[in-house]
Amino acid sequence: MGVLLAMSSTLMAGDIWVSPKVTLTSALRQAREWRRTGDERAQGGINIYIEGGTYTFHEPVFIRPEDSGTEDSPTVIRSATGEKVVLSGGVRINGWKKQGKFWVADVPTFNGRPLDFRQMWVNGKKAVRARDVEDFEKMNRICSVDEKNEILYVPASAIRKLTDGKGILQAKYAEMVLHQMWCVANLRISSIEIQGDSAAICFHQPESRIQFEHPWPRPMVTTDGHNSAFYLVNARELLDVPGEWYHDIESRKVYYYPRTGEKMQSADTEVIVPAVETLVQIAGTLDRPVSNIRFENITFSYTTWMRPSEKGHVPLQTGMYLTDGYRIEPKMQRNYLNHPLDNQGWLGRPAAAVRVVAANQIDFERCSFEHLGSTGLDYEQATHGGVIRGCLFRDIAGNGLLVGSFSPAAHETHLPYDPADRREVCTHQQIDNCYFTEIGNEDWGCLAIAAGYVSDINVEHNEICEVPYSGISLGWGWTQTVNCMRNNRVHANLIHHYAKHMYDVAGIYTLGSQPKSYVTENCVHSIYTPGYVHDPNHWFYLYTDEGSSFITVRDNWTEGEKYLQNANGPGNVWENNGPKVDTVIRERAGLKAEYRDLRNN
Repeated sequence: MGVLLAMSSTLMAGDIWVSPKVTLTSALRQAREWRRTGDERAQGGINIYIEGGTYTFHEPVFIRPEDSGTEDSPTVIRSATGEKVVLSGGVRINGWKKQGKFWVADVPTFNGRPLDFRQMWVNGKKAVRARDVEDFEKMNRICSVDEKNEILYVPASAIRKLTDGKGILQAKYAEMVLHQMWCVANLRISSIEIQGDSAAICFHQPESRIQFEHPWPRPMVTTDGHNSAFYLVNARELLDVPGEWYHDIESRKVYYYPRTGEKMQSADTEVIVPAVETLVQIAGTLDRPVSNIRFENITFSYTTWMRPSEKGHVPLQTGMYLTDGYRIEPKMQRNYLNHPLDNQGWLGRPAAAVRVVAANQIDFERCSFEHLGSTGLDYEQATHGGVIRGCLFRDIAGNGLLVGSFSPAAHETHLPYDPADRREVCTHQQIDNCYFTEIGNEDWGCLAIAAGYVSDINVEHNEICEVPYSGISLGWGWTQTVNCMRNNRVHANLIHHYAKHMYDVAGIYTLGSQPKSYVTENCVHSIYTPGYVHDPNHWFYLYTDEGSSFITVRDNWTEGEKYLQNANGPGNVWENNGPKVDTVIRERAGLKAEYRDLRNN
């Protein structure tokens, strides 16, 4: 994209056009100047039209308080009528050459530096980072855990491909993806020592310390054969199945084993790797929020998230990674309502394709979030209002949509979050008629929709399918203590084909005290039955987990009556849930008729 502004005296007042020669940043600057100078073209609202095409970003577009519209004069960023607009963080890989059964290409620099990445797409289809199993049901299982020495023991046969003939690690950047109850951890392997039929694996810091100190979720070692499963990834020695790829960061070459019918020398074959973590950042302050911005018919694609390659990834839940976590003795008595706390933890938040912080009424209508390396859309903190309607969330490595704080970085995550300045809390988001599929396809502990410390949000008439864990998670904190959460509603959503990889799971899952909140008229069915989960019976349609209080669960159609109320607080009401609920509720759940076209995309 160039730096010129395309404007014409024949355009309607308030219209700015973006084309391959004009940046979105330039258009936003022009709109900002109109508002700053009181130009009459801003009085009825400003439309930023983007011509059809793919716009590749080298850094996030930053939308500031000065870009704010008003209720009567919003700024609308939309595609030109009938045209597809893709905002991309991707880089195309060209110049493929055949090398045996593989094809090899040079990886270009990006912004003047060598490029690394964790995803690759060939003609829009996600390729597989080279791993040791094609079928996850054939994953190996750990043998034992040595917490003191920070060692995992695994079968020696499981890791031989990563070692030379003497049992020394030769795959320098290999990772283990470890299944842990309701999360998976990405652990970068630092060494391997063969000891007869078993192998001792050590990992790099900081994830090694966090992995072996934090108590939940745990790697499982059981007496019934359900030890934690794992797979190995990111080694050329594992590149053995069509559709897999490997990036050698030292030689700056990428290797790919094509699928049947893929012609790597064809000009029509498009190979994209992601280079940017965030495409759009909307950020104000508590005193000067960004307000009244709307996106319409925009596709956000091809982002990455590189922290797992640099520091590993050990999540606590919902993809929120631990920065520290350990057992405490004696246990901490929080108050009489809660059982004593046996551990402490502090969290970080994954990157997102679109970040919204300290903003009011930021809307997304008929937008798409797809081919992403972490979260799709994230309303992080201090965001009020906002409609997310008719959007597609598909092929996302992490969470689809996040709303609200999941404990600030300095706030111990089991303690109730109740800020003195309530402007910090996300409130009044309306999420409806969106379609979520193929979410969490790398970080299996992620969800389609996850809301943390929120109030007055409404999640209704969405459809969720093909997800690795739960469909919707509402609330945070593991505490009965009344906090900032209240008045939330999850209504008439359709959730099916969930729990592809993880258990301790439900179609709809809640945490914490949430007075006057409701889970009503949803439809949940068709759970997966992966053979490698830690407890094959620990799954549910509806699940109010630790501290859930003052929540009404009513009139939900589920194909069975398998529910869990775990360590709940007071005030919960369960009424009329199960397969005998009126079939009208089942049929009415999910996308309304005018949004069902989203399934066809």
